[in-house]
Amino acid sequence: MATTTTDADAADALGYEQARDELIDVVRRLEAGGTTLEESLALWERGEELAKVCRRWLDGARARLDAALAEEEGDQRGDEPSEAANR
Repeated sequence: MATTTTDADAADALGYEQARDELIDVVRRLEAGGTTLEESLALWERGEELAKVCRRWLDGARARLDAALAEEEGDQRGDEPSEAANR
């Protein structure tokens, strides 16, 4: 059972916490067993989509942190023009 574009789009619309919580539920259901092969494959595919959503959120957060830290380092190094240069 292939994941449809609509399913992927719906997953992309989730916030990090929503995607993470649903992923946790998917993993629990898979670990518990008792599902058919088809159900297991559908859960696995949903889990993969949710993991991608979480990764994108985390990558975005990392990029924002890196940018903020780089900006802070630049300010501490005095990358701003000195007053002597402004004269």
